[in-house]
Amino acid sequence: MEFNGGHRLHVVMFPFFAFGHISPFVQLSKKLSLHGVQISFFSALGNVNRIKSMLHSDSAPTTTQVIPLTLPPVEGLPPGLESTSDLSRAQSELLNLALDLMQPQISSLLSQLKPHFVLFDFAQDWLPPLASQLGIKTVFYSIFVALSTSYLTVPARLPRSTAYLARPSAIEDLKKPPPGFPETSIKSVKTFEARGFLYMFKSFYSGASVYDRVLRGLNGCDVILAKTCREMEGPYVDYVTQQFKKPVLLVGPVVPEPSSEPLEGRWASWLGQFEPKSVIYCSFGSEAFLSDEQVKELLLGLDLTGLPFFVVLNFPANTDISAELKRALPEGFLEKVKHKAVIHAGWVQQEQILAHQSVGCYVFHAGFSSVVEAIVNDCQLVMLPVRGDQLLNAKLVSGDLKAGVEVNRRDVDGYFGKDDIKDAVGRVMADIDKEPAKSIRGNHKKWKEFLQNSEIQTKFVSDLVKEMEAMAGLHTV
Repeated sequence: MEFNGGHRLHVVMFPFFAFGHISPFVQLSKKLSLHGVQISFFSALGNVNRIKSMLHSDSAPTTTQVIPLTLPPVEGLPPGLESTSDLSRAQSELLNLALDLMQPQISSLLSQLKPHFVLFDFAQDWLPPLASQLGIKTVFYSIFVALSTSYLTVPARLPRSTAYLARPSAIEDLKKPPPGFPETSIKSVKTFEARGFLYMFKSFYSGASVYDRVLRGLNGCDVILAKTCREMEGPYVDYVTQQFKKPVLLVGPVVPEPSSEPLEGRWASWLGQFEPKSVIYCSFGSEAFLSDEQVKELLLGLDLTGLPFFVVLNFPANTDISAELKRALPEGFLEKVKHKAVIHAGWVQQEQILAHQSVGCYVFHAGFSSVVEAIVNDCQLVMLPVRGDQLLNAKLVSGDLKAGVEVNRRDVDGYFGKDDIKDAVGRVMADIDKEPAKSIRGNHKKWKEFLQNSEIQTKFVSDLVKEMEAMAGLHTV
């Protein structure tokens, strides 16, 4: 357990038990390792092997040790299932309660490890006072874009309560930015998006809401660290700093290293039969799911583009995938598109597929890590956000950065049809020398060059390390 190098910066990484949260903490750990930072990575035992695999790097040995945590029993939470990917959404809320019961275990580990900092996530709002008693500084690591924090989880959104949410005005309030919000392209959101944001303010199993946890964590921590940069989100960074009145450090977009693993032969062979940049790749991640009706309209819309497409569909845990696919696919669709399309359920090598020369467009849920991944691989962005921060990511990319398009949807219920999919793809893939495709592609190229500039991206991390070393009272040679 002993892992304190004395004069070397030592941080604990403690993400929420969802791989959408774990992955950004792993990516940051790999970047910090290249600068000699010692890292102790906390996660539930069931996640450890996958995290170790994610931490593996061909470019440099890791300075990270993964420390397994014992998840306390919580009624309704199946034993051995320790990440949200294995649980229903209702069960996933129970992970918050399990985390609340882990305070003695975390206190004991921190007392042994004596790190300089603990980087924690939204659910561990109890961590700042606990770590402070041990003389350890806390960093709230926001894996979401600063726009998301600015719009949803700043003190200016107060008051929020269960009673408040029952009022008809709640959705109307959430359609508008909070007081003092900066002047940018984001003026409002649609009704269905605001309704989705209500989830942030709901209490489950008598526990604190996500909003309450985030606000307590941001107010209680010593430092806020954001996975963004001023070039992309300057006004929102300033607003967050103003709202919380404490240091806001930026680590940049944290561009992942290219994988050295080759693409699986069957997919390489299939993609290889098409012209460069002609294939649409479509995926919504492992934990964002479309309804049967949405799947039908999506597939019919992709077919209408006339381009080849590769669609990855995922379904909630413990569902019959064959039955789900049969119900979701339009009748006779597989036979109709068999020469120009792949419909696949389950995991694929997304990074390698996006990097393939034949792939030129990415239709996806607007997870920001996926945004970065697509831009560096020169794939045009067509965003169809499903929930949460994805809804704001899409507005940042299409509105402020002007580097992609969002599928048009109906205001009240978010409905989209096949023609909306076809039109969105056409705006970035058809007539590329005409507007709007020409401007979008120009901005896309600018951000690709920025994200691929290794000097800029390395400086984000090296500057962060220097600032943290200064805060910890360490002197570098």
